[in-house]
Amino acid sequence: MYVYLPIAGLSVNGLIIVALGALTGVLSGMFGVGGGFLTTPLLIFYGVPPTVAAASAASQVTGASISGVFAHTRRGGVDYQMGGVLVAGGVLGSGIGALLFRLLQSLGQIDTAISILYVVLLGSIGSIMARESIQALRAERSGVPLPARKRRHHPMVASLPMRWRFYRSGLYISPLAPLLLGITTGILTMLMGIGGGFVLVPAMLYILGMSAGVVVGTSLFQILFVTMVTTMMHALTTRAVDVVLAVLLLLGSVTGAQLGSHFAQSASPVKLRLLLAVIVLLVAARMMLGLTYRPDEIYTVSPL
Repeated sequence: MYVYLPIAGLSVNGLIIVALGALTGVLSGMFGVGGGFLTTPLLIFYGVPPTVAAASAASQVTGASISGVFAHTRRGGVDYQMGGVLVAGGVLGSGIGALLFRLLQSLGQIDTAISILYVVLLGSIGSIMARESIQALRAERSGVPLPARKRRHHPMVASLPMRWRFYRSGLYISPLAPLLLGITTGILTMLMGIGGGFVLVPAMLYILGMSAGVVVGTSLFQILFVTMVTTMMHALTTRAVDVVLAVLLLLGSVTGAQLGSHFAQSASPVKLRLLLAVIVLLVAARMMLGLTYRPDEIYTVSPL
């Protein structure tokens, strides 16, 4: 069943796109991440232009985040005050990212820039996750538990002025810290089509020192609004959002997320984290390979 993607300018097998969405949905349900950081590379591997893949993946992450926000809201797992600051930073970062996107697009370097960002980001985060997972597995086998990590914000956060009390997160810090974090994830969302959860969640835990009970819900709250804004900015500025592609991805991801959450209930969290780290590193390696070998067609004509 071939479907024509009007913005991407190519015909694709619709069932394969749905399957890609289902795969990222399964990973989302199993690991608690948005899945956008895998959707974009997989679409690029399939032949979708990186600009269209990044812009369309952001809209998929929006749809996938809605149910998660509602679920965490019902159990009180969202810090709306912290989320509001993160959203404000994310919207500002999306605007900056849109300017960078257009600049790189005009220079003809946006595809290369997206690939390099993925290699650096996925490679570094995958390495950190793999190291922590291996340490945890060794501790389980030896019977000697790892020392408990103290929940404390970074010294640089403590030095920032104008502190606020974030009661739900149990913090008394400057709002500049979450604002800057939101700006960073907004830029990454605009350039890479990711939700930013796999960057935002560790940063909220280890840099801001937030309570673990509200980290995931607050992250999804920020991702929901920032990806909405990012999708609208892409539609208005870069015109790279392919609605047909986004709908096909959503059809698969909704089903896949339910399957992933079912699998996650019976698996070891440490082993799941190690599996996610391996997947992330494999995708980073494949992106790096794509930057090194000569393509079959050196010159291409694109409406973008």
